[in-house]
Amino acid sequence: MDDERVITTRELYDDGELDNTIRPESIVEYIGQSDVKDNIKVFIEAAKMRNEVLDHVLLYGPPGLGKTTLAYIIANELGTNIKTASGPSIEKTGDLAAILSTLEEGDVLFIDEIHRIPRYIEEVLYPAMEDFYLDIVVGSEGSSRNIKINLPHFTLVGATTRAGDLSSPLRDRFGIIAKLNYYTEDELYSIVKRTSRVLDTPITDDAASELARRSRGTPRIANRLFKRVRDFALVYGDGIINEDILSTSLDRLKVDKTGLDETDRLLLTAIIERFNGGPVGLEALASSIGEEASTIEDVYEPYLLQHGYLKRTTRGRMVTDKTYEYLGIEK
Repeated sequence: MDDERVITTRELYDDGELDNTIRPESIVEYIGQSDVKDNIKVFIEAAKMRNEVLDHVLLYGPPGLGKTTLAYIIANELGTNIKTASGPSIEKTGDLAAILSTLEEGDVLFIDEIHRIPRYIEEVLYPAMEDFYLDIVVGSEGSSRNIKINLPHFTLVGATTRAGDLSSPLRDRFGIIAKLNYYTEDELYSIVKRTSRVLDTPITDDAASELARRSRGTPRIANRLFKRVRDFALVYGDGIINEDILSTSLDRLKVDKTGLDETDRLLLTAIIERFNGGPVGLEALASSIGEEASTIEDVYEPYLLQHGYLKRTTRGRMVTDKTYEYLGIEK
């Protein structure tokens, strides 16, 4: 269900090409996350002045806020190469060894969804992060032996939406830990205007403000909506995105003025109609709307919680008075 939503914070199959086109390449171009950005800039400059590799960096926060983009910017600012991997793809120690063996001195290794690396792989990663060597076992049982492989000095940039799922030993090995927060409407407005320039598609100031308002605090959603609205502007207008085109487009895409869509309304309505407004357990809620519990927790909930439509208690999820008012349902 989530993969069908235009406002899902998860990366969709066609996001990659757009991301590569509009992704900023330097810290100066990167909009938002001012505290994180300014601190990382200092750490990078200090590492370069000392002629050392940058400490390992952990970036965490909801999906779609720019963790991958920031990893690429770190590599660009360091003037080095970046190699990428994802936690779920590292299933064996050999997978990790193969990735690490491709690194050169000073490279950045970016691991997305790092919380999904198996614990026994983490134990192999520890000496690689601390002392830049691999300690792996080769041979069959009874004739196995340990081999130590020296590695070039590198910077690991890990990204996760679930920092609480990281083991303490792994988390403690990151020298720089930064949380990315939802963007303000002003920041999203600036991102929309930049995307407009990069894609050579004019958008009026009022339309850019409205698009920012409906983007759920998330650059990935803002850029995806821009791409879809651009199609409507080309087919039904003169290629310029104005308020009328934007409103018509987002109505067709079923994204309302609050940034909520049919799936949000389905979830909130289910809590009211099937569970009397809550509290309801996560698994029961997931089953009632035919969605995975992890998707509700990682994708749907963060925005609904932050904007006061939902609250979590020790007994489960509950809707708020704001939700009843939004849905037009009497409590």
